[in-house]
Amino acid sequence: MALVFERIQTEGIAELSYLLGDDSDGVAAVFDPTPDVDKYVTLAREKKVSITHIFETHIHADLVSGALELCARVESAKVFCSHEGDARYGFDHEKLKAGDKFTLGKSIVTVRHTPGHTPEHVSYELAEKDHPETPWGVLTGDSLFVNSAGRPDLLGSSETEELTKKLFETLRGYFIALPDSVVIHPAHAHGSPCGADIGDRLESTIGYERKFNPYLQFTDFEKFKEHALSSAPPVPKYYPLMKKLNAKGPEVLGNLPRVPGLPAKTFNEAVEKKAGVLVDTRLMLAFGGGHIRGALSIGATPMLSIWAGWLLEPDKPILLVLDSDSKVDEVVKLFIRTGYNKFAGYLVGGMTAWDNAGLPLEDVGQMTVHEIKDAGTGLQIVDVRSPDEWQKGHVPGAVHMFLPELRKQSVALDKEKPVAVYCDSGYRASIGTSILKQEGFGCVCNVPGSWQAWKKAGFPIEGKSE
Repeated sequence: MALVFERIQTEGIAELSYLLGDDSDGVAAVFDPTPDVDKYVTLAREKKVSITHIFETHIHADLVSGALELCARVESAKVFCSHEGDARYGFDHEKLKAGDKFTLGKSIVTVRHTPGHTPEHVSYELAEKDHPETPWGVLTGDSLFVNSAGRPDLLGSSETEELTKKLFETLRGYFIALPDSVVIHPAHAHGSPCGADIGDRLESTIGYERKFNPYLQFTDFEKFKEHALSSAPPVPKYYPLMKKLNAKGPEVLGNLPRVPGLPAKTFNEAVEKKAGVLVDTRLMLAFGGGHIRGALSIGATPMLSIWAGWLLEPDKPILLVLDSDSKVDEVVKLFIRTGYNKFAGYLVGGMTAWDNAGLPLEDVGQMTVHEIKDAGTGLQIVDVRSPDEWQKGHVPGAVHMFLPELRKQSVALDKEKPVAVYCDSGYRASIGTSILKQEGFGCVCNVPGSWQAWKKAGFPIEGKSE
């Protein structure tokens, strides 16, 4: 019989949630769950504990909260939300305030108000019942990350100054005051837009972060503010929508959304009638080899959640093209993490069925980095990476059009000339080529391997080299 402490990593959105409990008492809490809640239910069964508490660190902007979904699924838990910072919610929950304590077997969980990322943000100190004033860990939510800190600019310019001050005070006044030995367990890993340059490790210690975390090196607020605001990555379009949804309370689905299977001819009719947004979830080479006219390419990797959020409207149904019919549930889970739960159907039998039905195809060419280098001035080269990636170095002669802005910025390109699109590896480039095809560009090519291939080939780099 022992402490149960498990980290659950959700890739793509780079989210980290936690299960804390005690198998001798059979009780457990989940912190910051995602909406695909089966993983928590399964883990609790494996650990022989019942989920009795569901804690949120703050009102999330980067994903749909799974707190209500999990509560409805297990029917044995209560949802706890912070009422610091005058937070308000549109659903039933238990109120949390700084200093509140909870006992889970031999563990004590203490609530600490750690504003900055949001006004209501709280962290959870973890201690043994025998040593309640000596925490061994802290669930930092989106306040302190490995090598980074939560961004304070997500609630609009009118609140950014005050939140930046609160973040500075939280880091200097609370986190730095903790003992060096305390282990930090953040709610996000590397790749999340909720912080700049989050480290690769999934946990750290206060002592290590005190020495090496850039955000903990500043004693002057103005210098801290300059660093915090200038280093933040672009804000994804769906973040404000997620904030409103999570404050109101997401719809409890009860299960994965229904996605009707449509035979090829029926699917074609649905496409022609615009019954939904057509999304092809196969990876870039499959999409390039042949796809349905007008399809948006968003490959079924964990990154789909983020790029669906950037590019799709949550109120419009989705028509899915899959690599395999067996992947329906897996792909739907990626969509619901950022609020997409309406589906008009999927193509039964995939593109093989489409081909066999004699329906038309479009394709996207593939150009190697060697061909790009030798193409000359007749080729328009478009870099769709983030501004930060572009500034660290890019293909000579390329133009920068950040992927979420590509549709608008593409008016600067010549539709009569061929276009090659690259990113870091080719995933985002495939999305970019599908957008340009939708905008009427005829000769569009993806660059497999993209920037990684260019660098490894030893080709010239323009701009600041890494």
